[in-house]
Amino acid sequence: MESSAACYYDARLLPNRVLSMDVPAIEAVLREKIPQCELELVAEGNKLSVKIVSDEFAGLSRVKRQQKIYVLLDDRIKSGEIHAVSMITQTLEEAG
Repeated sequence: MESSAACYYDARLLPNRVLSMDVPAIEAVLREKIPQCELELVAEGNKLSVKIVSDEFAGLSRVKRQQKIYVLLDDRIKSGEIHAVSMITQTLEEAG
């Protein structure tokens, strides 16, 4: 599977705020722990949207899939770097 990543930063959405989330570091952690994934990260301030496609999610419920990602982001959530996370977790078959 070919890996891809897209990261979007739109400062117009947050005119008086500095983006402090280290998106490249977050991407590196996710790719290290879930290799061969398709990954899309969108950061807006301290809110993160994650779309990750991997066959490592096969047989897991939606909650178990999300728990797998939350464990990887836990330190950044506890530090306040990430305040909110929305995610889509799919297998290759589900992503079509």
